[in-house]
Amino acid sequence: MSQSTDDKAQSISSHLAETRVFAPPEAFAAAATVDGDKYDALKKAGADNPEGYWAEAAEELVWKKKWSTVLDWQLPRSKWFKEGELNATDSCLDAHLSTWRANKAAIIWEGEPGDVRTLTYRQLHQDVCDFAGVLRAQGVEKGDRVAIYMPLVPEIAVAMLACARIGATHSVVFGGFSADSLRDRINDSECKVVLTADGGHRKGKVVHLKDIVDDACKDNSCPSVSRVIVLQRTGNEVAMQEGRDIWWHDALRKDDTLEDGGWTSVTVSTAVEAEHPLFILYTSGTTGKPKGVVHSTGGYMTGAKRSFEMVFDHKDEDVYWCSADAGWITGHSYVVYGPLAAGSTVFMYEGAPTYPEADRFWELIAKHKVSIFYTAPTAIRTFMRIGDAYVNKHDLSSLRVLGTVGEPINPEAWIWYRDVIGRGECPIVDTWWQTETGSMMIAPVPGAVPTMPGSATRPLPGLDIEVVRQDGSVCDDNEGGLLVVRQPWPSMMRTVWGDDERFKKTYWSQIDGYYFTGDGARRDENGNFWIMGRVDDVVNISGHRLGTMEVESALVGDTRVAESAVVARPDDITGQAIVAFVTLKSNQSPSEELKKSLKETVAKDIGAFARPAEIRFADALPKTRSGKIMRRLLRELATEGNVTGDTTSLEDLTVIAKLRGTDED
Repeated sequence: MSQSTDDKAQSISSHLAETRVFAPPEAFAAAATVDGDKYDALKKAGADNPEGYWAEAAEELVWKKKWSTVLDWQLPRSKWFKEGELNATDSCLDAHLSTWRANKAAIIWEGEPGDVRTLTYRQLHQDVCDFAGVLRAQGVEKGDRVAIYMPLVPEIAVAMLACARIGATHSVVFGGFSADSLRDRINDSECKVVLTADGGHRKGKVVHLKDIVDDACKDNSCPSVSRVIVLQRTGNEVAMQEGRDIWWHDALRKDDTLEDGGWTSVTVSTAVEAEHPLFILYTSGTTGKPKGVVHSTGGYMTGAKRSFEMVFDHKDEDVYWCSADAGWITGHSYVVYGPLAAGSTVFMYEGAPTYPEADRFWELIAKHKVSIFYTAPTAIRTFMRIGDAYVNKHDLSSLRVLGTVGEPINPEAWIWYRDVIGRGECPIVDTWWQTETGSMMIAPVPGAVPTMPGSATRPLPGLDIEVVRQDGSVCDDNEGGLLVVRQPWPSMMRTVWGDDERFKKTYWSQIDGYYFTGDGARRDENGNFWIMGRVDDVVNISGHRLGTMEVESALVGDTRVAESAVVARPDDITGQAIVAFVTLKSNQSPSEELKKSLKETVAKDIGAFARPAEIRFADALPKTRSGKIMRRLLRELATEGNVTGDTTSLEDLTVIAKLRGTDED
C-alpha cells in the first residue's frame, strides 16, 4: 500500500460522537428467532470453530452430493464445500414444493402503471423450469454465460433462476446502463444469449431496452451473442432481427414446428460443483474498466440465506420488500436468492419511489402489508426532505423491521426512519457489505443487538472483521483505520472474471494476508463498527485529513438540511478545498445567510479547518436508480465545471444540467 493510502486511513477517525443507544424493542425481542442467548451462542460457535459454523449453515441448503472438505484455503483462493454438488434452484424452489409453501406467494409484484401479479412457489417453479427448457433449446449449456438486461418484473427473477437451473452463469446488467456499457459486459464474459424486454416503465416514460441491446450488438460488435430473447412488457414497437431475435412468449410456445424444435421443461436441475460460478456481476473499478465479480454457488447461497434469515428475523408470515434493482448485488442476494431460499414472500415494484406521487412507497407498503422494508439511506433522506405529511397519509402498522443498505446512514436520517416510518417500534438494521462480499458482513441481529444511529454495529457470527493499520496491527478503540476481513467466508468473491491478477492486486495485496475492503472505519469501545466511507473519499486541507462523510453528517445534522454530498477540488493555498452540495428541506429557501450558517455548523462540529470553501444549493443530487449519490460527477463539476464521465446510470439526467447552472459561493 502506498504511503498516501495509509495517511488516508489514519485520518478517518470520527470527530462526531454519537452516544444514543437503542435496545431491541421489548415486544420484538420476546418474539425474535435469535434472542440474546442464541446470538451469544452463535457468535461463540463462529469464533471457536468458523468452519463448523458455516458447515451447519450450509446444511440448510439442498445438496445433491455432500462435500468432503468444508474449506480449502490457499490465500487468496478459497474453495468452500469441496466436492459438494448442488443447484441453487433446489433450495429456492423445489424444497418448498413438498411443504405448505407450495401455494404460498413467492413474488408479489406491482408495475409502475399499477398492474399486479402474484406467483406462488409452485407457479414460479413451473415458470423457471419452462424457461430453463427454452434456454437449453436455444443452445445454452452448463458453463455458458447469459446476459440479462431487463426491467424489474417477475421475469427477471425467472431468468436468473432458469440460468442457474441448467448450470449457466448469468450476468445481470442494470437496465440504466448505456449500450457501450452493456456491450463491454457482454463481450468481457462472452455471453451466448441476451435476455431483455421491449421496454420498462420509469417515471411515466418507457425505457427502450431492446433498442439499447440492438445498439450494443450492432455491426456484429458482440460476436458471441447468438440469440436475443425479448419479453413484451410495454408494447412499444421494436425491431426484431431475423435469425437472432425471438419474443419470449413465442419461445415458450409448445410447438414442435418451431425453428428450434420446441423445448422440454427442466424438472430435474443440473448438478454443479459448489464452486461453480452462479453469476458474474460487474462493479466499478478505479481503472474505469468494470470488474466482473465472480460468485460461487454453494458458498454464496450459504451466506445469502443465513444472513437474510438472521438480520431480518424472517418469519413465514412476513411480506418482505427490498427496493433495490435486481441489477445490483442487493437485488441478487436479497431480492432473489436469499429470500427465496428462506421461503419468503418477496414484494417487487417496477417504478420510482416518488412517482406518480411522493407517497408511492408508503402507499405500496400499506396496500401489500409489507412487514420488512430494506432501502437506501439516500432514499430515506429524500423522504425526509419531502416531509412527514406523505407518510402520515398511510397505515404503516404492518412494518416490523426496517433496513438500510448501500452506504453509511447519517444519525439524523436513522432517527427519522425509526421514529416516523417505524413509529419507534421497529428495529433498524443498518447493514454493511459489498458486491464482493456477496452477503451482509456487519449488521445488527435485531432481537439481540443494541443499535446506535450511524453504526452498522457488529460483524455477524462466523466473520472475522477488524480495523487495522497499514502494517496489519489492530487499531485501538476509536482509532481510524482500514476495514479488513482476516479469515475467509463462504460468500466471498472468487475472482475477477478473466483477470485473476486484478483480483489479487485489488483485494489481497494491500495488507498482507487480509481482504482489503477499501473502506475506512473505526471500532468503538463497545465493539460497534462505524464505517467512515471509502479511503479515497478523503480531503487533505493544509495537512488536515478527514473523510468527506463526516462533513456530510455535520451538514445533515442541521435541521434545515435534507441531504448533502461533499467532494474536494484543488486549491492553490490549502491543497484541497471542500465543496458541499446541499439539498434543503421543503420549508427552507437558499440564501447567503444560510450558506454562512452551514459553514459555521461544520466548523463548530468538526473544526475550522473543515469549513467548506463552497456550498452549492441543489434541488436534487445525482443518484443512480439504486439510490447512491454519484460523487464522481459532483467532483468533476466542482473541479472542472462540467461532467464528461458516463452518466448512463443516473436516475434523472436533468439533475446534472441544473447543477451546472448553480451559482457558486
